[in-house]
Amino acid sequence: MRNNFLSLGYLVLALSSISANAEILGKDAIPPQIMDQLYKRHPNALDISAEKKTHFKQSLYEITFKEEKDKEKMIELYRDNGHFFVSGSNVQGANMMPAIAYDNLKSAFGTYTIKDSILVVNPNGVGEEYDLTVNASGIDWSVIVDHAGNITQKERK
Repeated sequence: MRNNFLSLGYLVLALSSISANAEILGKDAIPPQIMDQLYKRHPNALDISAEKKTHFKQSLYEITFKEEKDKEKMIELYRDNGHFFVSGSNVQGANMMPAIAYDNLKSAFGTYTIKDSILVVNPNGVGEEYDLTVNASGIDWSVIVDHAGNITQKERK
């Protein structure tokens, strides 16, 4: 009987340590109030998709779209109520984040590559966060790194 409780305890611990999957939402799954605001700002938006993200302790929708078919993707973040929060910027380069961020990523993933990186600057004060797509052992992860280089969120894509 004791072994059953112990096994059940380990199972609960194992299941609770699994990260939630980051889900890419299609245009139809984006709340209408956000779509209304997006189309007011960008009437010709194409290839629209979204992900639920948390930046600066706020639940946001990260909307990715293009204004013309062959143009680079644009990123904007909106609050649940449809209000625009901030634009994101694609960033690249070895020194885009504080050096400690790379050490923290190595501790979390071992060998990894950064496939995509977006800089999100806090519109309500000081600070920035980096929204990364990290590949480690063939698995893609959505990772948020704060201005101090700490990993604040990690979800499997």
